[in-house]
Amino acid sequence: MKTWLRHQSAAFRSALARLFAHPLSALLTALAMGVAISLPAGLYLGLGNLGRVAGDLPAQPEVSVFLAADAAPGARKAIETRLKQADIARARFVSRDEALARLSTEQNLSDVTAGLTENPLPDAWVVQPVDSSQASLTRLAAELGNLPGVAETHLDSQWAERLVVLLSIGHIIVWLLAALFAVALAAISGNAIRAQVLARRDEIQVSRLIGATDRHIRRPFLYLGAIQGLLGGTAALAVLAIAGGLLHAPVAHLAALYGSAFQLSPPTLPELALVWSLPALFGWLGAWVSVSGALRQVETAR
Repeated sequence: MKTWLRHQSAAFRSALARLFAHPLSALLTALAMGVAISLPAGLYLGLGNLGRVAGDLPAQPEVSVFLAADAAPGARKAIETRLKQADIARARFVSRDEALARLSTEQNLSDVTAGLTENPLPDAWVVQPVDSSQASLTRLAAELGNLPGVAETHLDSQWAERLVVLLSIGHIIVWLLAALFAVALAAISGNAIRAQVLARRDEIQVSRLIGATDRHIRRPFLYLGAIQGLLGGTAALAVLAIAGGLLHAPVAHLAALYGSAFQLSPPTLPELALVWSLPALFGWLGAWVSVSGALRQVETAR
C-alpha cells in the first residue's frame, strides 16, 4: 500500500511540474474547457429557473368566456344557467366596466383608457372546471364557445402547458449539448497531453529500456488530464458566477415590472460539484485515450 501511494504521489508531483512548466498553455486549455462546460451548464440552470416560473403558475386552469356585445338577455341567462352545472367548480362574472377599470389600474393604462369614447371590452365569465385535464378543458371550452351569445372562449392554461412542453424539449437539447461538449472536453485535454507525450518521445523510450511499464508512463499524464479538468471546472464556475451576477439585477427588474418577486436561483451544491468534477473525469478519459494512442505510436517508431 505504501509503495502504491508513493507511486501515485510521485506521478501527481510530476503532473504538477509539467503543468507549471507550461503555464500559458495550461491556462488556455482550462479556459477552453471552462467555456465548453459553462454553456450546457448555464442552459441547464436557466431552464431550472424557467421551471420555477412554470411551477408558480396557478394549479387550477381557467376558461374565459367572452360574451358577444349583442347577446340577448335570454342567451345571457342560458349561459349563466349552464355555468351552474356540476362540471363547473366556480364561475365569476366580470363586467365590461370592471374589466376596463382593472386594466386601467393594474396595467397603468389610465391615460389610454381615459381617451376612449366607449368601452371596447366585452362582458365575460371566468370559469374553473372540476376536471382540469387537458381533454376535459378542451371539450368544455368548445362546448361553451358554441352557446348562443358567446363570442369567444380562451383557455388560460394553454401558454403554461406550452411552456412546460418547451422546457422538456429544452432539457433534451441541454443533454445533447452536454454530450457533445463532453466529447469536446476529452478532445481538448487529449490533444494537449498528446503533444506532451510526443515531445517526450525520447524520454519515454529510455524509460521503457530500463523497465518502465506503460501504466507507469501513463500515470502522470492521467493526473495531468484530471488537473486540467479541475481547472476547467473552476473556470466554468467563474463564468457562471459572472453571468449570474450580470443577469441578477435585470431579471429582478423584469419580474418587478410584472408584479412578481421572482429572482434567479443560484446553483445548488450538488450542481456546483457536478460542474467542477465532470471536466476532471472527461479530462482523465481524454488523457487516457490520447496517451494510449501516443504510446503505440512511439512503440511503432522504435
